[in-house]
Order: sequence, then C-alpha cells, then structure tokens
Amino acid sequence: MPRAVLRYVTHRITQHPDTDVTFEAKCLRCDWSATPSEDGAAVDIECMGHTGRTGHEGFRRVCTSFALVVRAG
Repeated sequence: MPRAVLRYVTHRITQHPDTDVTFEAKCLRCDWSATPSEDGAAVDIECMGHTGRTGHEGFRRVCTSFALVVRAG
C-alpha cells in the first residue's frame, strides 16, 4: 500500500505531556557537574555552592525537554 505525504497539513509543536524539563549544569574549569533535576533553582544553588568552594564562576547550563509534533486542528 503506497504512503502519501501531505505537505500542506498544518502542524504544531508542544512539550510532550508525559515529560518534564530537566536542568543540568557543568563547571567550565573542572569536571564538576550538578545533579540533573526538574527544579532549575536547585541546580543553580548547587552551582553557587561550587563557586563558593572553588571560586569557579563559569557553567554550561542545559535545559532538556521532549517535543511532540501533531497535526493542528
């Protein structure tokens, strides 16, 4: 059975309803990483604690979410 691709159908993208956003951070000067969490403030507090202990001020922060594309309408 042949499959058709309908390119004119409008779609929308949303966050997947069964998932949450995950926040992560890694120090740019050493191998330290914050514990990944759904609470961004908790990750920020871990980073500030690391800065207080080491003086390291730079972090790579990542927010990960999963998207779902569905037909609009």
